[in-house]
Parts: sequence; C-alpha cells; structure tokens
Amino acid sequence: MAIDTSQFRNGLKLEIDSQPFAITYFQHVKPGKGGAFVRTKLKNLLNGKTVDRTFRSGEKLKEADIEENSMQYLYQDATGRIFMDSQSFDQIPIGDDVLGRAVDFLLENMEVGVLFWKGSPVNIQLPNHIDARVTQSDPGVKGDTSSGATKPATLETGATLNVPLFIEEGDLIRVDTRNGEYSERVSK
Repeated sequence: MAIDTSQFRNGLKLEIDSQPFAITYFQHVKPGKGGAFVRTKLKNLLNGKTVDRTFRSGEKLKEADIEENSMQYLYQDATGRIFMDSQSFDQIPIGDDVLGRAVDFLLENMEVGVLFWKGSPVNIQLPNHIDARVTQSDPGVKGDTSSGATKPATLETGATLNVPLFIEEGDLIRVDTRNGEYSERVSK
C-alpha cells in the first residue's frame, strides 16, 4: 500500500531501497521559497542504524510488510534461540545475528515482540527493563565509595555491566535493556 508523506507518524514502517525502516522522527517544513518537504529520521529494522532522509511533500512510499507477534523465549539449541508464538504455539529458531545485543538480556520464558519482514524474523523488541540475578561480582573495596564508584558484574543471562559497589552475588537487579545499564536493586 502506498503511503503519502501527509500520513507520516512516529512508528510507521516503510520500505525504502528494499529494506524496512521505521519513522522515529518527522517534521513538515514549508520554506518561504520552493516546495514543502518532510524531514525524517528513519531506523533500519535490519541493522538498527538511523538515517536522515528528506522527502518532497506529497511523495508516495511503500508501506513495509512488517508483522509483529508476541512470542516467548524458551531456550537455546544448535539451531539458534527458540521462540514460541503466544497464539499459535509454533516454535521458531532465531539466530544471534538477528537478535544482536538483545541476546545479553534474554531470560527464559520472557515475552518479547518479534518483528517479521516478508515472513522472516528481523528484529525483537525487549521489555524496557528486566530483573536479573547477579551470578558473579567482585567484592567492593571499602573506601572506594566517594565518587559513586562501580564494578563489573555478570548476570544470569551472561551480560556484563557496571554496578554500584554494594551489589553482591545473588542480588536481583533491574537493568535497562535500551542502554544496558544498571537501574536499581530489586528487593527480595
């Protein structure tokens, strides 16, 4: 289906140069001279890169054939990480090359949104925050706390991130999956 630039909105998925993009920002501009245009920021759904593009007002673009399904992460095997569709209970493997950095924050039985383009999975949407247990962390050194010092810690997912010195092995912490940073300690 063709989409006119007047129908742009954040989150709209378009196919440009045979690749799927999502609009993250758009602005209609009417200069004093010349024709109106639309300035956009587009996120490539295959590789996650953001590009700036300008379109003439009234230009028509193809809407991307993107489908988003709610799926549950089950386990990892030789074919990839296995996800189950929440409605049909179909199980599909998704490779780490598609998942990218999201593999650092996948917990078993976690619900995620999987984006499909032309029938193949291309990206996943993690929850903004996850609660994960710290499996390895060196003890903090007394006296190092004057400047909000941090230390590396490994989570049950295998991800390594910096946490405050008071975090110990076995603690449950909340992690922001958008930037991979420690948010807070979760009470038991």
